Amino acid sequence: MEDYGFEYSDEEPEEQDVDIENQYYNSKGLVETDPEAALEGFAEVVRMEPEKAEWGFKALKQTVKLYYKLGKYKEMMDAYRDIQNFGLLQEFYQTTLKALEEAKNERLWFKTNLKLCKIWFDIGEYGRMSKILKELHKSCQKEDGTDDQKKGTQLLEVYAIEIQMYTETKNNKKLKELYQKALSVKSAIPHPRIMGIIRECGGKMHMAERQWAEAATDFFEAFKNYDEAGNQRRIQCLKYLVLANMLMESEVNPFDGQEAKPYKNDPEILAMTNLIAAYQRNEILEFERILKSNRRTIMDDPFIRNYIEDLLKNVRTQVLLKLIKPYTRIRIPFISKELNVPEKDVEELLVSLILDNRIQGHIDQVNRLLERGDRSKGMKKYTAIDKWNTQLKSLYQTVGNRAAKRAEAQLPPIGQCLITCAEKTASCAMSCGTAGPTQAMTCYQNCGTQNAGCVTGCLGTTTCLWLIDLVVASFHHLPPTLLSGNK
Repeated sequence: MEDYGFEYSDEEPEEQDVDIENQYYNSKGLVETDPEAALEGFAEVVRMEPEKAEWGFKALKQTVKLYYKLGKYKEMMDAYRDIQNFGLLQEFYQTTLKALEEAKNERLWFKTNLKLCKIWFDIGEYGRMSKILKELHKSCQKEDGTDDQKKGTQLLEVYAIEIQMYTETKNNKKLKELYQKALSVKSAIPHPRIMGIIRECGGKMHMAERQWAEAATDFFEAFKNYDEAGNQRRIQCLKYLVLANMLMESEVNPFDGQEAKPYKNDPEILAMTNLIAAYQRNEILEFERILKSNRRTIMDDPFIRNYIEDLLKNVRTQVLLKLIKPYTRIRIPFISKELNVPEKDVEELLVSLILDNRIQGHIDQVNRLLERGDRSKGMKKYTAIDKWNTQLKSLYQTVGNRAAKRAEAQLPPIGQCLITCAEKTASCAMSCGTAGPTQAMTCYQNCGTQNAGCVTGCLGTTTCLWLIDLVVASFHHLPPTLLSGNK
């Protein structure tokens, strides 16, 4: 019977892989500060990996780049020639795979294919990698094409390398699909390093979708898994966790937890510890200083660098909200000085906060002021005036119709005159609706005065005194009984 659920088989090689990986990352950490020590470290990685696989290849790549940077071109070419020997390694893998397939040694065939897949991944040969992945997926399926639950552990290993490929190629649609599939696999006891890879890529996927809380959860899980595996990627994932926490504006410090606390004073982490402390104190100048003075540990990571602008916007937002809190009016140049950014950027930030309803107020661009206040009050006032305008139009039509009927019955020429007055007044009232709230009030009063003069001319002061009083009162006092049409 074949062993499909090999779980933690090949224990010693796995531990050796971890040692080699740690040696690689420790050496990489010395590239900026101590290049010579880094070169010695990379050479040690090559020596530790006699079969010249994944980490040896990576170490040689770093060695070539470092020699070039140091101007040691002869040594660079020697290291480059060593990389070319990896072509022989690939040929060796292909021969081995063919022999294993003929011997029907499925477990070793799977492991060897997985290692070859990692080599193609390291040199960016995603087309060749995809072909191997198809074979690996097929080996984890039943005859009917469904996943074999007995091979859950192998399936997760395939998902892990495939998820890395889609993360690198930024294929978020495929990445999301695979990530969900990986988390749904229950019949497996995966190595924590595998789960660390899956969770880290999941965190990066959530970050791309700006789902900060979900990203923080995944980075924390990745950190715990890498920590359990003794993998150096735990430090990187801890940095990403701090980043996600700040982006989601969380007040919780990740280093307060028992899992992360031991790494609080780690040289690679110290900059992030100081950064989150400055963030929580809303010290914008200190925050920017830490970013500039810790370029290697923070800004040199392309993933972190992608979100620095979002992070700065968050910090500036917190400082701005705290700054304007005591004021009803505050000058934009003053805010600009406090935030240490141009006035244009301050205005853009204020506009976004007003639109998000995080600030109630408006910007006076002429006087360069932010005027705080409830915008809804102004809107209610304008709505009331608009309603008033509609009621006035209705009132004038009613008054005009009644006056016209009365005049037509008694004095036909006067009736026509009154109809003309009513039409002019209605037109005047309608034009007031396009004015602002303050101007509209004056406009309506002027319409009333003009109408009074027109009606007086038609009927005479004594004859229609009640009508004049009615019209003028409607504009100056507007009794509710009049507006309701009871008179």
